[in-house]
Amino acid sequence: MRAIAVSSLRADPALVIVPKPDPGPGEVRVRIEYASLNPCDRQLADGTPDGLAPHVFPVVVGVDYAGRVDMIGSGDNRFRVGDHVFGRAGGPAAGAGTYGDYVCVPQDSAIALVPRGLDARMAAALPSAGMAAAQILEALSLRGHESLLVVGAAGGVGSFLTQLAKARDVRVIAAVRGAERSRMGSLGAAVTIDVTEGPAADAIRAACPDGVDALADLASSTPEALAAHAATLRPGAVALSTRGTAAGAALPATVRGIDFRLEPSPVLLDVLAAGAADGFLRVPIDIELPLEKAPQALDRNRADGARGKTVIVVREHGTC
Repeated sequence: MRAIAVSSLRADPALVIVPKPDPGPGEVRVRIEYASLNPCDRQLADGTPDGLAPHVFPVVVGVDYAGRVDMIGSGDNRFRVGDHVFGRAGGPAAGAGTYGDYVCVPQDSAIALVPRGLDARMAAALPSAGMAAAQILEALSLRGHESLLVVGAAGGVGSFLTQLAKARDVRVIAAVRGAERSRMGSLGAAVTIDVTEGPAADAIRAACPDGVDALADLASSTPEALAAHAATLRPGAVALSTRGTAAGAALPATVRGIDFRLEPSPVLLDVLAAGAADGFLRVPIDIELPLEKAPQALDRNRADGARGKTVIVVREHGTC
C-alpha cells in the first residue's frame, strides 16, 4: 500500500510502498479516505521525548483518519465490514500510522461511526484536536461567565476550544500570529490579539483589567514564554500547557500549572461528531492536499503553524 513514512530516526517523511496490514484479534482494518495533520505527527515520527524510538522502520506517520472498515479481525467486534468510521490510531509508536491506504486499530480504541450528515473529511479533522479541546475545557473547570486566554488559538485545537468555550458563555481572548480577527470572531472569540503587533501582555490586560481566569497555552515551547502569558492571570487561576512547559515554568504562587495529556475516548468522539453533524461545532479546514503532498504539509505546519486543520486526501469517498 501507499504510505507517508520515515525510513530511520529523524529521516524526512516520504511516499513509500509498504505491506498492507492485517487485523489481529479484536481489531478492524480501515481503508482510509482522509487523514488530518497534527503537530505531533512529525514529533512522533522523530522519536519519543526521551530520545527512545520504539519503532520498526519504516514508520508510517499520522494518527487521525476517516474511512470504511474493510476487514474484521477474529473475536467479538462492535463494527462490521462497510461501516463508515473515524478516529485516532495509536500512531507511529504503536505501528499504526494513518497517512496511508490502510490502518489496523483495536475495536475498543478511539474509533467511532461517522454519523449521518457528517462529511468524511470533516470527521477526519475532528479526533485529536476536538478531543483535546473538550478535555482542556474540562481540565480548566470553566463553567461560564469567566475569561479564557487561548495562546495559539488559530490552529485546530484552538479553533475547537474557542467554539466550545463560547458555548459555555466563557469570554475567549484569542492570541494568534497574523490577521485572524474576523475568523476568530466568527468562531466565538470576544477579543483577538495579534502577538506580532506588540507586547501581548499589554493587550491582554487591556481586555481583562482584573486578570484572566484561565490560560490554555497551545503554542509556547519554553517555560519562560508560558510564564509571561501566565503573568496576566488573576490569583487562583489555572495555566495549562499542551507543550509540557508548565512543570518548569516560574508561575505566580497563586496560579496552578497543568501539563495537558490527551486521553482519547470513543464516547467523546461520538459527542463531537454529533455536534459537528448538527452544525453546532464548525470544523475549520485550512487546506486539503493529496497524500503525496503530506511531507510538504508537515514542513509547512512546523515552519508556519496552522490556520485550522490540514486534511490529507488519501482516497476520495466512493473511488476504487
